[in-house]
Amino acid sequence: MVLCGAINLRRPPSYMNPDDEFSLPLPLDRPLAVLDLETTGLRIGRDRIVELAVLTLEPSGEVWEKVRRFNPEMPIPPEASAVHGIGDEDVADKPPFQARARSLADLLQPCDLAGFNIRRFDLPMLLAEFRRVGVSFDPSDRRIIDVQTIFHREEPRDLSAAARFYLDREHAEAHSALGDIRTTAEVLSAQLQRYPHLPRDLDALHEYCDEVRPFETELDRWFARGNDGGLTFRKGKHRGRLLSAVARNEPDYLRWMLSLEDLDSEVQDAVGQALQEASS
Repeated sequence: MVLCGAINLRRPPSYMNPDDEFSLPLPLDRPLAVLDLETTGLRIGRDRIVELAVLTLEPSGEVWEKVRRFNPEMPIPPEASAVHGIGDEDVADKPPFQARARSLADLLQPCDLAGFNIRRFDLPMLLAEFRRVGVSFDPSDRRIIDVQTIFHREEPRDLSAAARFYLDREHAEAHSALGDIRTTAEVLSAQLQRYPHLPRDLDALHEYCDEVRPFETELDRWFARGNDGGLTFRKGKHRGRLLSAVARNEPDYLRWMLSLEDLDSEVQDAVGQALQEASS
């Protein structure tokens, strides 16, 4: 069940004060496994894990760290490597996830789980990998602690919080459109002054924002566009299938989509065109 050189850390990891022992001010009745994944991308079910780290806190106070890299059996996009620093050459000789999946599931079986954004990303990605290789792992009977959720609930990240942080004042006109845009412009100015490394031109600042939160239309959320212009479902029961193939083989599904009152007009156009081309 060892992922990689398990170490009993009576002392905390190196980023903590080496003179102090790590302790969690929280009573544990079972181990708590803190997880983090590095992946080929953010598409649950399509992207793959390239590195997985587990820090296990035992009820006895012991702390264990384990880390393993995997060959994702697909190219690692340059934009993903730019984030985590792991390239194809770094994992070329590593085993695929399947080779360690059973031992990992056994390792996590007695544990509650924790992580930063674990509820929205790390755990869904891990479960997708387990399903892909036929390994059963049910998280429903364990507690899942998301540090990001605690952070966002206790430290609101709205415009009023930004005004307090960057402008040192309350946003008195919150939720009035004019007041919001004035405060937003002031916060942007304060951010540019506070962070000298931020780009000073709009093209580069756009790319800076796009790296973290790419802008997506409703069409982008429904479909991925291939190099040939073909659309592939990104969600729903036909996720991963070409829109043109669904139009040919299961047109009723697309007709159902067109019956949805809140379906975006751009998505309606793409679906309608696919149906028309399939019937011609």
